[in-house]
Amino acid sequence: MPARRIALALLAIPLAGCGNPVHSHYSVKQTAPCLRKLGYKVSTNAEKLGPVEASATEGALRAKEKGNALVVTFSESSSEAKNIEDAYKRFSPKPRAKHINDVMSMQHNVVLLWTITPPKDELDRVTGCLR
Repeated sequence: MPARRIALALLAIPLAGCGNPVHSHYSVKQTAPCLRKLGYKVSTNAEKLGPVEASATEGALRAKEKGNALVVTFSESSSEAKNIEDAYKRFSPKPRAKHINDVMSMQHNVVLLWTITPPKDELDRVTGCLR
């Protein structure tokens, strides 16, 4: 049995350093500069973005570019992010509420809310900036 444990440990060592580093906890401070490099005009004052954004425990940002804008809220955990997602669903204006699932997504501790459904390449660029 000890030999098996050693073999499993030796297999796990190389796997620990492999692959693309995936963040599981994103922050305004690290995400905003990347969005600015992509050409977005970024505001990080959550208090001025709205009541849902102001309630995000780790802040929020608004990123605008010609033709679309998004709000990204940052929470301490995925369960808090789920609460933000629920608040957006509850308090969205009726026109947005009809297609909220098309313009909103959640990743780990972040909720992204777009003005209009982004094309896949734009969505990929933005999610690539989450850090």
